[in-house]
Amino acid sequence: MSQSSTQFDVCIRGAGIVGRSLSLMLASQGLRVALVNLSDAQKSAHGHSDVRAYSLNSASQQLLTDLRCWPEGTACTPILKMHIEGDQGGNLEFSAAQQDVEALNWMIDVPTLENNLAKSIGFQPLIQEVAENVKAPLTVICEGRASQTRAELGVAFDVKHYEQHALACRIQTQAPHQQIARQWFHTAHGPEILAFLPIGGEDSHEWAVVWSLTPTRTEQLRSNKAASFCAQLQEASNGVAGSIELISERAVWPLQLAKAARWTGSMPHSESGHRATSFALAGDAAHAMHPLAGQGLNVGLADVMALSRVIQAKEFWRPLSDAKLLRRYERVRQAEVLAMGFVTDGLQMLFAQPDLPLQKLRNWGMTTFNQLSPLKKWMAAQAMKSSSQH
Repeated sequence: MSQSSTQFDVCIRGAGIVGRSLSLMLASQGLRVALVNLSDAQKSAHGHSDVRAYSLNSASQQLLTDLRCWPEGTACTPILKMHIEGDQGGNLEFSAAQQDVEALNWMIDVPTLENNLAKSIGFQPLIQEVAENVKAPLTVICEGRASQTRAELGVAFDVKHYEQHALACRIQTQAPHQQIARQWFHTAHGPEILAFLPIGGEDSHEWAVVWSLTPTRTEQLRSNKAASFCAQLQEASNGVAGSIELISERAVWPLQLAKAARWTGSMPHSESGHRATSFALAGDAAHAMHPLAGQGLNVGLADVMALSRVIQAKEFWRPLSDAKLLRRYERVRQAEVLAMGFVTDGLQMLFAQPDLPLQKLRNWGMTTFNQLSPLKKWMAAQAMKSSSQH
């Protein structure tokens, strides 16, 4: 079956986790999908593929389980507790037992998930991986936050740059992680948020680290020798896991809050020929947010769920390129992404304030909230089921 002789229903530009998941969802509905795969050079340009770690909620778990791509064994670490410490003694803790659930969320090994998705695509005859863009009634852009197609279409990407960079790495500690995710807020060197995320399975001593820091301090820590870096990491984590060994490269990237001005529209005639064709944005091509809430991929997979449900529920006479159909997807997703962006942005701004009265207030608020069991349980439930309602 040659590419030129194939009539595709959907062209998905970008073969990351969001693009591959969407291709499998749409193929399961009987649609013929062209999946445009990035070159290896483009993939490596991101520079941090080896240290990525994703926290997935129950909605994402259900989606990937339905696709038979959910990682198992040591590639999946259920989080039983989340412990958060403020900069002035504030404490907040969530547990799966309190929520009466199997896990708060799951830390997933990225290469395993990507491999599972690739294998499933290999068994799906309705998906054809292609090296260049093809014409289709609907093009879904999943190219990431630096999407070239989005720029070519003239879609504005409204970006708020934080005065923070993320430094990510993998570590091994003296003590096992006990399936507890940990987060610390510090202000001694400017606003900093440090996260220790358990990986490697239930009995592992390995963690994925994401440290949000000022750009200057990020560069200092990245260039430090491993022993010095580990000593500062141990100090920032209050020695909670004992001695630390760095077991990966240190990757750095700038943090931002971003959202595309519009998520759907018509493709230009030069790309569509005489047929009406449209586009939709999904994943990081549509939005980006601060990693402190760990919702990035969950929001992208929620895009997958919403778009596939809108397409599945469409009237039989309505084409995939129909503007009204695609606006249904846009309305559903923009509301939730806006809300999640407000939450992460608000938390980032709250902890970025160095004023002592605010420090005391936010830490008092954390500790007080921790003692309000019904409210805390409700908030945790909202976070766990985020995106599963659509």
